Amino acid sequence: MTMPDTLTDLLALAGAVTRAPFTRARPDVPPPRTRITRGPLRVDEDRLAAYARLCGYRYGAGGPLPLTYPHVLGFPQALRLMSRRDFPLPLLGLVHTWITITRHAPLTAADRPELTVYARESRPHHRGTEVTVVTEARLAGRLVWESASGYLARHASTAEAPPRDAHPLPPPTAQWHLPRNLGRRYAAVSGDRNPIHLHPLTARAFGFPRTVAHGMWTLARCLAEQEFQTELPYVRAEFRSPLLLPSTVAHATDDSGRIQLRTGERLHLIVDPNRPEETSARSS
Repeated sequence: MTMPDTLTDLLALAGAVTRAPFTRARPDVPPPRTRITRGPLRVDEDRLAAYARLCGYRYGAGGPLPLTYPHVLGFPQALRLMSRRDFPLPLLGLVHTWITITRHAPLTAADRPELTVYARESRPHHRGTEVTVVTEARLAGRLVWESASGYLARHASTAEAPPRDAHPLPPPTAQWHLPRNLGRRYAAVSGDRNPIHLHPLTARAFGFPRTVAHGMWTLARCLAEQEFQTELPYVRAEFRSPLLLPSTVAHATDDSGRIQLRTGERLHLIVDPNRPEETSARSS
């Protein structure tokens, strides 16, 4: 969770935290139609630099923002949306399951984007209920960046798990040791202070044996490892399994440019920079 911008936001967040233990996910209830817009927003250069260092981005002043950074800019609005009484999932313990990001035009720290966040749909998931949250960034009314994210509230479900493509295990290209305090460090630069990332005790309260790494850190770190990270126009990431801290993980890429992050044969993250239509064209 991030720090609220106003007293109203603080009260809404406090209410959402208080209600969370008593809120049951409601897969049959549509998410709110509210669209939350802020801007033009100023990019804090110091915070951006700290984010880039922690994620491994080779960011230079005046250059394009890392592909994942607008998600950080829009996260306070997403938190505000998910704190609403009519949001169908409890705020605490939500798990980020996937994200797609499309960059239509470069954004720099000098730009002042307007960001809009809204929920698109709610649906049953084989591990609970999932809501899609969309973030859009515009300059002078022009859409320059957008993302869609799945957020999951875990509970018993009768939904069937979808079949998963078999992903071969290419040899690792890098290995990273992730320290115990990585969740707290990423929370400080991103504002995402979900308790599953902050301390083993709060992680265990939500069913995890240890602290869990932020999915968005793992995505950012994998993109930062690639030489194309500043020009990449599209990416889809699936957060396959929790990455417990501390851990030593292997980063690997296959011939199609798809990225994996894993411990042994356990996949934590799959990143695909290929648009769906491009993947279909290659396989046909």
